[in-house]
Amino acid sequence: MELTQTLKAFIEEGQDWERKNTSVKGVSIIRLPATKNRAASLAIDINPIGENGLPMKKKGVMIMNAAELAAFRAAFTNEKVDGLITALEEVLPERKTAGKSSKMDVLQI
Repeated sequence: MELTQTLKAFIEEGQDWERKNTSVKGVSIIRLPATKNRAASLAIDINPIGENGLPMKKKGVMIMNAAELAAFRAAFTNEKVDGLITALEEVLPERKTAGKSSKMDVLQI
């Protein structure tokens, strides 16, 4: 099945807040429920996978259109953000991570 057909089927038949993993680790698709003002929709959720095989954050970054993606790309590639994270790492104590990995259904993209 073609990617757009798979996404159309997911938005029509998926459950509210259902998540489909993709073949890109840390990238999934979430079906957002309909509201009074808009129909059900889909969003990309980006939450990188850590060394332990689990998502790095409890919630990822949800992106719904190309403009949002471009804005995040610009922020992530800004050299000042690199300096800021270096300063944060010097100030904050190191965090420990733990957990189990899990396998799920994967959407090939």
